[in-house]
Amino acid sequence: MKKVLIITYYWPPSGGAGVQRWLKFAKYLRHFGWEPIIYTPLNPEYPSVDNSLEKDIPQNITVLKNSIWEPYLLYKWFSGIKGNERVQAGFISEKKRPGLAQKISAWVRGNLFIPDARCFWINPSVKFLTRWLNYNKVDAIVSTGPPHTMHLIALGLKKKLGLPWLADFRDPWTQIDFYPKLMLTPWADQVHKKLEKEVLVSANQVVTVSPTCASDLTDICKRAISVITNGYDSEDFKDLPVFSYDSFSITHLGSLNSDRNPELLWKALAQLSSSDAFFSSNLSIQLIGKTDISVIDSLEEYGVTKFLSKTDYLPHDVALKKASQSALLLLALNNTPNVMGITTGKIFEYLALQRPILVVGPENGDAATIIDQSLCGKVVGFENFDKMVQVLLEWKQDFLNRKMELNSASNDQYSRRHLTQQLAKIMDNMVC
Repeated sequence: MKKVLIITYYWPPSGGAGVQRWLKFAKYLRHFGWEPIIYTPLNPEYPSVDNSLEKDIPQNITVLKNSIWEPYLLYKWFSGIKGNERVQAGFISEKKRPGLAQKISAWVRGNLFIPDARCFWINPSVKFLTRWLNYNKVDAIVSTGPPHTMHLIALGLKKKLGLPWLADFRDPWTQIDFYPKLMLTPWADQVHKKLEKEVLVSANQVVTVSPTCASDLTDICKRAISVITNGYDSEDFKDLPVFSYDSFSITHLGSLNSDRNPELLWKALAQLSSSDAFFSSNLSIQLIGKTDISVIDSLEEYGVTKFLSKTDYLPHDVALKKASQSALLLLALNNTPNVMGITTGKIFEYLALQRPILVVGPENGDAATIIDQSLCGKVVGFENFDKMVQVLLEWKQDFLNRKMELNSASNDQYSRRHLTQQLAKIMDNMVC
């Protein structure tokens, strides 16, 4: 069996979206002739912890851990964050609007910690892994980012040892939605872009999660980029509760930052709940995950907080049980320039839940293509208020007729096992 060293910041007990992709790949790689070996920090600063994910770690897998120093204690002190509070990814501020201290911290993060705040782990990791690899043979290396420090660790190993290397971009680097919020100097912007291009050119294979993201990366490095989408693990969806028509519940799973704030939906729900007795009596809005204060402000502005149930974080298995009992599942995409290629991990788990999906985002983006092909929901553009009201009224009628079950197309192509088979084929070709 061939061996692959996987360099990842996120590994159980880390919670959140970042851990799922490579935890699930690692779970199924042995079925396709690859033994995964994990390299991950000993003492990371995770945005959330979810011990329920440890059940997916393959038995007897080798996990290499090395200490990491991250400047988050300084960041917390400067930003006024308590020592026991976790630093959130994606510029989420739950308790207050970003002030001067947080803006200065963002500037420092973007301009001095390149490519990210884990950059101090690069040299120690290259030394640690070089020593380990001198006595332990592997056939390939994988790096997955963000944080893109993982790619620079792999780049260092590539330069030293020449091992075949696959770089996986779960999210973009310089094209990510919050890149402008880093307030980069021209010098820092050039450094980020130089390192990004070096990774893209040097890796033997580059993989990303959507066709648009692949096209954007190709524009940078002028080479073909493979697409392996995110997906769902069928084992996570066994024996879930069924929808019982108790309430017209709209559920969002995961982080909801200011760029994803679906104001159009809140505005439509405000109008309908004030004019239609069905909505005023049956509506429920469930937000499960970290939620930016701007979202709460919008809900208050439109007068729909009385319908709100907010949960800070739930273990993955518990969150799926909650979502399976929802009338609708909300997928709010980032209203940012890179939105066309955004296909968040939750969209595929939503598909597996077999509940209708409401997407707020571009009607011709990659996420819309998945929804349209799967026959599992409706996509409403960021400014299409009339359509939003229309689709909510259509789902109201389906609810009253007790016809909210889906007759969707097969989604087997998004199963984690099938996606891992695609990955194994790419790695097989890379090392042959």
